[in-house]
This record gives sequence, C-alpha cells and structure tokens, in this order.
Amino acid sequence: MKQKKRKLLKLCLVIVIAVSFGVIGTGFHRDISADDETYRGLKIFSDVIQLVEKNYVDPVDTKELIQKAIQGMVSSLDPHSQLLPPEAFEELQIDTEGEFGGIGIVITMQKGILTVIAPIEGTPAYKAGVKAGDVIIKVDGESTKEMALWEAVKKMRGPKGEQVVITVVRKEESEPIDFEIVRDIIPIESVKHIPLKSGYGYIRITNFQKNTADDVEAALRKLHAGESLKGLLLDLRDNPGGLLNQAIEVSDIFLDDGAIVSIKGRLKRHTKEFKARRNRKKLDFPMVVLINGGSASASEIVAGALQDHKRALLLGTTSFGKGSVQTVETLRDGYGLKFTIARYYTPNGRSIQAQGIAPDVEVKHRFVEEEMEDEEEGLLKEKDLKNHLEAYPYEEDEADKKESGDKKDKKKSKKRRTESRYGPLNAEGLQADNQVMRGLEILLSYDIFKDSSQ
Repeated sequence: MKQKKRKLLKLCLVIVIAVSFGVIGTGFHRDISADDETYRGLKIFSDVIQLVEKNYVDPVDTKELIQKAIQGMVSSLDPHSQLLPPEAFEELQIDTEGEFGGIGIVITMQKGILTVIAPIEGTPAYKAGVKAGDVIIKVDGESTKEMALWEAVKKMRGPKGEQVVITVVRKEESEPIDFEIVRDIIPIESVKHIPLKSGYGYIRITNFQKNTADDVEAALRKLHAGESLKGLLLDLRDNPGGLLNQAIEVSDIFLDDGAIVSIKGRLKRHTKEFKARRNRKKLDFPMVVLINGGSASASEIVAGALQDHKRALLLGTTSFGKGSVQTVETLRDGYGLKFTIARYYTPNGRSIQAQGIAPDVEVKHRFVEEEMEDEEEGLLKEKDLKNHLEAYPYEEDEADKKESGDKKDKKKSKKRRTESRYGPLNAEGLQADNQVMRGLEILLSYDIFKDSSQ
C-alpha cells in the first residue's frame, strides 16, 4: 500500500512539474526544490486520488482523474489555457497546416449541440447536400451527445477515399437524415478576393494560417493586374485569429515602418516588439478594414496596427477583445499545454484585452434586401468569458465587470450569419452587404476629394 501511495505521489509530482515548467519533449527533466506548502498540497492531492480510487461507488480511471485535475487547474488561469490530449493537440496542429482529409464542414457547439455553421463550397459535404443549421446527432452511428468538439472533428476527419456516415436533424424534415460521405483532401482557403469595381478590390481573410501572408500578396497581384488599385477593402469580420507571425506579416505588407505590435509578458523572453520592414513597392492606395464582434486575436493585431498608423479606416463594430498571446509546449506521451505568456499592445500602446478595437466609423451589419440589422448585442466577447485577463497587468476595472455581468443577463438567442465566410465569394452577395457597400462609398469619396484638391 505504501509503495502504491509513493508511486501516486511521484506521478503527481511529475505531472505538476511538467505543467509548471512547460517540459519540452520526452526525457527533459528539471530539478526543483519544492517548499513545504507545495509538498503538502501534493500530499492532499495524492490522498484524494487514493481515497476515490479505493472507495468511490463506481470504478474510476486514475489517469483520467489526474488529466481532469490538470485541465481544471490550467483552465482556471484564463479561458484560453488548456491541457491538450494527444488527439486535440494533433487537431490543433492540423488546423494551421492549410489542408486535411475530411468532409468539408465548419461546425460549432451551440448549447452543447453539434451544429453545422456551413459546408465549404465544392467539398464532399457540400456536394452531398449538408446545409448550414443542420444538427449532427451521430457520426458513424455514435451519438454526439456530450461529445467534445475536437472529438467530433477527429471522427469526421480521416484519409481521403474513406467513408463516414453523419446523421443530421433538419428543421424542415420530420426524420433524421443519413449522409454517406466519402472523405477528400480539404484545402483551408484563408484568403479570398474579388474586384468590387474597376480599380477597387476586396480581400477577405477568414483566419491566419501558415500561408496567409503569401496568399494576400498573391491576391493583391491579381487585383493589380491590368490596372493600379485606387482602393482596397480588407474584410476581417468573424476572423477568429490564428498564427501571430502571419498577422505580423500581413500588417507588414501595408506598412513601411514603425511598430506593428508589441507583446509583454512576465518574463523577459516573452517581451518583444515587432516592426515593419520597408517595402520595395510602396502600396499607397487608401484602405478600409471591416471588423465586428467576431474579429479576434490576430485579426485585431492587423486592425490595430493599420488604425494606429492611420493606414486604414476601420468600419463596422467593436472587435472581440482577445489581446493575449498563447504558446503551445509539447509534453510527454503526445500531450500539449497551451497557456498564456503575454498580452499584446498596438503601436500606440493600447491593450485590446477585454476591450476590443473600436472602429473609426460604426456601422452595424444588415442585409440590404432584408432591411434587418444583424445585431451583435447578444454575442459573447472576451470580457464575458470566465477568468478572462484584465486589459493591463494587475488592474481591476469595476465598470468593465459590471458591464460584463449586465451583458450576460441580456444575452439573446440569435443565429449569426457566419456561413457566408465559407461559401462562394461573388459580387451579388457583396452588393447586398451594407458594410461592404459603405466601405466602397468611402473609398470612392476619397478618390473624388483627392482629385478635386489637386
């Protein structure tokens, strides 16, 4: 019994050391001298595990108990820190790679229900007839009830040519529908572009993955082909973020000098300023950047940099407000640890954390043909999340806390129109978007005033 107890204590110590110091790779060890308080805490932890293991009404999995304990510890720090089991760690790495084997749908959890945001145009799911709003109740006959989002994604992804069956419930149908779908290679297209009018271009970035900056430059070359650009609309709405280096590189495309973003952490190595490099070809056309409550993290870095340098006018509604930087460290046995190491600040020193970026021109979204606003009042922002970081270190903003609480009380159940991000990009759809049209009007007006002043 004593030997088993010592074994458990040793296991707990190893896990806590790994989480506390971000151990990288198997076999990487550090010597620590635990103080009495830490030792007593670990002893209690060991005692609890042993008591539960031996006396709980049903048999328990000790490994699962420890994993959940670590997850609880890390998630109590802030909403973006988490322990990643091997499968979740693998999915996180795939999401930034640019392509994967799967069926081609964007999904989310709405009140614990696995829901299709949209099928991606041209993919197997799109061709099979899967629609936005479909509720997935089974994958290969297994219920999705209480299934984590990453688990559902894992089950639907797989090698090209293999079949998967998803069962959906659709509002207009009385019975569930089975879709037998053969997986294919799904490209993750983060950049789309289209001419809005002669001399005026539109670029949409849906997320920041490893090739985003290159894709933006390629889109600019195509929009420039044949005639010079008089103005550009950069759409960052509903862009949840992604890779920090890609946000920096995209900003650098449009800036000639000065800071892009600075990150400040508790440790010196987590504090750094990123600056723009002088461009060989000066891009001096006016820009309008579209943002909304779904614009977060990396997209806020781009918007903040362009706004502070007065390189672009921001139009839309206030962004999400995720101004923290996460890193992912590799643990042993395929696990990963994602945790927050710094806050980021715009060139003018503004913290976006729990505040967001306010547009220069506020325009709420509505569809022209419906004359109905797509309000964002009911959408969660960073400051509504449990355990969120404050805007600046060691600051408490009571007004923010009260507003956050009030917002939670006022939450509305409204369907967001995000599926357009993943569908085809066409001029007709953009002409029905009042924010896009307002942005184009501003660019046209700038050109008129510029000509009249010469």
